[in-house]
Amino acid sequence: MTSSVGARFLAGSAALAVGVCCVTPASASTHGHAAAQAIVDGFTSAGAPGAMVYAQDRRGRWSVHSGTAELGTDRPIRPDDRVRVASNTKMFVATVVLRLVGEGRVALDAPIADYLPGLVRGNGYDGARITVRQLLRHTSGLADYVEDVLSDPTSGDHPWRPEDLVAVGLSHPPLFAPDTGWAYSNTNYIVLGMLVEAVTGRFVGTEITDRLIRPLGLSRTSYPAPGDKAIPGRHAHGYYAFPGRPVTDVTELEPSLPGAAAALVSTGEDMTRFVRALLSGGLLRPDLLAELRMTVPADGTDYGLGIREIPLPCGGVAWGHAGDMPGFDSFTAATRDGRSAFVVVNGHLTDGSTADVRGAVGTALCS
Repeated sequence: MTSSVGARFLAGSAALAVGVCCVTPASASTHGHAAAQAIVDGFTSAGAPGAMVYAQDRRGRWSVHSGTAELGTDRPIRPDDRVRVASNTKMFVATVVLRLVGEGRVALDAPIADYLPGLVRGNGYDGARITVRQLLRHTSGLADYVEDVLSDPTSGDHPWRPEDLVAVGLSHPPLFAPDTGWAYSNTNYIVLGMLVEAVTGRFVGTEITDRLIRPLGLSRTSYPAPGDKAIPGRHAHGYYAFPGRPVTDVTELEPSLPGAAAALVSTGEDMTRFVRALLSGGLLRPDLLAELRMTVPADGTDYGLGIREIPLPCGGVAWGHAGDMPGFDSFTAATRDGRSAFVVVNGHLTDGSTADVRGAVGTALCS
């Protein structure tokens, strides 16, 4: 669940106090990508357990890494290591919703009450005035649920129903009237996951798998079912310090808690393949791809339908999304000319801040 003021997936202010004894800088494959290497080394020097950049450009694929995928070992994070990609999930959900739009089963400007009657109502909310488009681009005014739910570290001890997560968000008053502001809210994408399930009659994870993961050959990407807390196969471990608690391994997670907002598990290789396919028109009709890229001003970068427009330091723009949750901060982006990059860090810095993964992606795309 990506960053926004007051709306991070438990970003918190707790420090990740990882000793420098546990960090081993420098990957063996910089190959002219010294700027990217310096950035990941900077992350681990500042306290992150490990960091990795995976990118593709006209010259081929490359990666750099620093630190460790698991404290107590010297194994680095690799491009094919599975990690929790958190709010990168939103690009997948938005793509599925737009595919349903293309099939005539969903209308972007239809009210969500047409598909989920009675879900969004009360406490100042009216689902008859909130559209699918507004949910996709975070202009609905729905309040976020994550700070309430995840202020308790035991909240992941049991599966959650999506309607219960929505109810937590709606227990707060609207952030603004629909389409009069912008605020990042994970509740929007929990609702959109329910929309996909209402229209198709199938689990949202099954729709993502059958429409996107399997056709693209994303063999190390999965949408875990409720109760499936472990990351399968080889993976990086994630570390986090809940307020007032020591740093702990938070790799296992109840996936129904982030749900359609942030449940996906993937790798750098798979994420870059997905975002290249999306931007090249391989997943959406041209008119729907244009809808995806129709942005509104957001918190520093413009936001489309489940995707951000990111100005690059070398000129031009990329498109992608962040994914921030306890244990993993990541960013995936690609340009329309085929460059792509994925960055992941498996813990916060010693001062409690998050690594600048968006800046690292910009550096990688401009290398």
